[in-house]
Amino acid sequence: MSDSSVGSKPATGGLPYDTAPKTPETKLPTGACDAHCHVFGPGDVFPYAPGRTYTPVDAGKETLFALHRHLGIDRSVIVQASCHGRDNTAMLDAIAAGEGRYKGIAMVDADVSTDELQRLDAGGIKGVRFNFVRHLGADADIDGVLRVVDKIGPLGWHLVVHFDADRLETLAPVLDRIPLTMVIDHMGRVDASQGLDQLAFRLLLNLMQDERFWVKVSGSERISRAGPPFHDAIPFARALVETFPDRVLWGTDFPHPNVKRFMPNDGDLVDLLPLMAPTPSLMQSLLVDNPARLYWTA
Repeated sequence: MSDSSVGSKPATGGLPYDTAPKTPETKLPTGACDAHCHVFGPGDVFPYAPGRTYTPVDAGKETLFALHRHLGIDRSVIVQASCHGRDNTAMLDAIAAGEGRYKGIAMVDADVSTDELQRLDAGGIKGVRFNFVRHLGADADIDGVLRVVDKIGPLGWHLVVHFDADRLETLAPVLDRIPLTMVIDHMGRVDASQGLDQLAFRLLLNLMQDERFWVKVSGSERISRAGPPFHDAIPFARALVETFPDRVLWGTDFPHPNVKRFMPNDGDLVDLLPLMAPTPSLMQSLLVDNPARLYWTA
């Protein structure tokens, strides 16, 4: 499953992804969606951003498509990663090759033009991502975020917000000013070892009381402190799925950029799903109905 070429610099984006995902024991429902994954290069075709904070192992669209076929995933949302910066070309190329089964979340500059946003919209983009994560470099500029919000509102797009857990206390008042749907990445990157009563998770639950907010129960390997099979992440995912069943999404996060301790096997991640969503109804909402509503009918 690995791509043959690597970018122009040695890979520095954490461990290489697992090229031999197991066949999951869990059979996914028809229409299941991986709502958070990436395409990286290949770098000799789609160059990485000069100012990037890491260089990933190449993982182009063919690799992603093969993984989805193997796991039984029918649809997907590709999220632009910081290593490609504001050049969304690799993602748009993958979406076009996906023949309607793939949508995307872009990264854009605050001064992005209306024409460029319309071009992205025609290419299957449904929202914009902003990072407030230390290892990805400088935080998104709040004034710039608000300028982008004004521009994407008429398109019906939403924001995807990626932040370190300890940033939520200061970010929450800013997010409260945004009149759009907002999707929070990776369960807010909480620390599973701190338990369900930790401040970061209580703040996340409080934020989710507002129906503008959705959350991805992705990134079990990121919030886990116990390591594989990442069962210490399950109580957080299950609490979110059971409390907010109509506003949760799931994704593999393939190819898992910047994972430095516990590189997951994507088949194992699929087999965590029955623990996160323990009834057929919850599984259907998480994997099929919610992403369809947000990305294919919105």
